[in-house]
Order: sequence, then structure tokens, then C-alpha cells
Amino acid sequence: MRYRDHGLGRGLRLLPFLLAVCLTGCRGSSAQDTEPAAPEEEQQIEAGVLPSEVEAEKKTPADKADKEDGEDAAPAEEEPSVSENSAGKETKEKKTPPEGWELKLASEDWGLSFGESGTQPTGNASAEDLAWYDAYYVGDDSEKVIYLTFDCGYENGNTEPILDALKKHDAKGTFFVVGHFLETAPEMVKRMVEEGHAVGNHTYHHPDMPSISDLDAFQKELDGVAELFKEITGTELSPYYRPPQGKCNVENLKMAQELGYDTVFWSLAHVDWNQDSQPSHEESFSKLTSRIHPGAVVLLHNTSRTNGEIMDELLTKWEDMGYSFRPLSELTGR
Repeated sequence: MRYRDHGLGRGLRLLPFLLAVCLTGCRGSSAQDTEPAAPEEEQQIEAGVLPSEVEAEKKTPADKADKEDGEDAAPAEEEPSVSENSAGKETKEKKTPPEGWELKLASEDWGLSFGESGTQPTGNASAEDLAWYDAYYVGDDSEKVIYLTFDCGYENGNTEPILDALKKHDAKGTFFVVGHFLETAPEMVKRMVEEGHAVGNHTYHHPDMPSISDLDAFQKELDGVAELFKEITGTELSPYYRPPQGKCNVENLKMAQELGYDTVFWSLAHVDWNQDSQPSHEESFSKLTSRIHPGAVVLLHNTSRTNGEIMDELLTKWEDMGYSFRPLSELTGR
């Protein structure tokens, strides 16, 4: 059932959300640099979050805890098989972590620590540990492959040039959409599907997901997107979930997995969300080319004017550096 207030029209229900997204951008990366603390302009606001709310809730992600000597690494996985969950949705066979093992996230705010240029950053948890809950942030480091992902909070005219550039380079991306984007830009969503891109779930109302501990409430946020997407396109939403603002806890990962979703974070982003302070072309190229790395899951925002303007040249630069673009399905296995 679509997540809605019974008896109220869709437009009235979305009025507060519309006001919010018109005032703000869509925070996607809380990526931590190697500097002691990320500068304030690195803090990113996601669609539906007022600046005053960000100030009230702002906190610095904890540093990734060092593993103790002798701590066992998670065993390598076999290729997952596919089954159906209780709702009849296709899902990978549930993994069973080693006895006594628990996933530990350094913070509920997804963060990254970068080292030498061209190498993979460290996240709040290792890729091997996250994989037990079908969660990903980076791919294999042995091949120059990039997985392009875009967070879509609202439509402001920049999605079209992004799609044009992807089409020119025959690059398939994954677009994580919220309810507002589906309701206001259905033709753009149809184009994404027609051109072979995946569309993933960024929740209907873009809430603080770690504050949701009830599975039914968690599911409503995801089902609303999946159901409206199917109404618009006649196809099933891709089984990829990106937590709003990158905020997530272990229980969220378990619930997403139970509902048949892979949780997808990122290993590279830049400050592209602020409509009032868009990065220059030079700033964006510097960040996105110096920190690109094998197996990168790149997060960009569809609302960024700079992204729309540089996308063709950026994809060309990455190709010149020896990188190719792969669909997210090659990382997740579905």
C-alpha cells in the first residue's frame, strides 16, 4: 500500500516536502577526508531537510575504529543464490555471519577516509563485513571500473543533460529516487528506464532512517516508492536502497535485507548539492579525478548545475584514465 495519509490528496500530503526541497539540496556524502575534521562546506543537506534542522542535528562522524590485532576477517562469500522473501519479492539467499560475529559501524553517518590518490578509501565498515547484510560501498580494487549513481530529490532541469551524457558514453547509471521526484518528474523516470538505467529506492519522504526501528514503518517508506514507480513505468523497481543522508545502523541493514534490498553507500562524492554555492568546474574535476579509484561507487546529485555542465567531459576524462562504466548489478550480483 502506498505510504499516504488516508483521505488527503497527494498534493496536500507533499506540501511540506515540496517547500523543503525547494529550499535545500540533497545531501549525499558525509565523506571524511584525511584531515582532522571535514570543513563546514563539506556538510551536505539532503532533499527534504531544512538548514535549521541540519544545524540542530549536525554531528561529526566518529573515526573508523581500528581493528584489534588478530580480529578475524569475514570469510569470502560464494555467489549468492536467489529466492523470494515472505512478501514474494525476489531476494538473495540470506547469509549467515560466523557465530558470535557482529557488524560494527564506526558511525550512523556514512563516512570515508581517503589515503593515497587513486586508492580505495576506508569506510565506516569494511566491504567484506557489509556484504553479510547485502550492503556495498565499493567494488573490487583490481579493475578500473566505476559504478555511477545519482540521488534524485527533485527535478530542476539538470537531469536531462546528465542523461544525455550517459547516453553518449553508453554508460548505465543507477538513480535513487524519492517520492517527490516520482510524482513531479514521471517522464524523466520513464526515460531512465527506457535508456537502460536502474532506478533505486531513496525512501518516499526522506526521513532519518535510524530513528525507525519498526519494520512496518521502515517498509512503508520503501513500498511507497516501489509502488508508485511501478504505476509510472509498469516495471519493478531495482532492488537497491540508499539511506537518506547515508544515515544507517545495523538494524536498518537487516530490515532492508529482509525486504529484499541491497543497501548501497558510496566511495566517492563531491559537494554538488548546494544550489546557492555550486562548485566550479575546476573544483569538481580536481576532486572527482584525483580521488577516483578502481571499483568506485560514485555518488552525484541530479540537481547539480555543475554536474549537468561537466558530465560529458568528466566521463571522457575518466575514460582517458583507463576507467570503464559498469551497471550496479555487476557489483551486487542482481
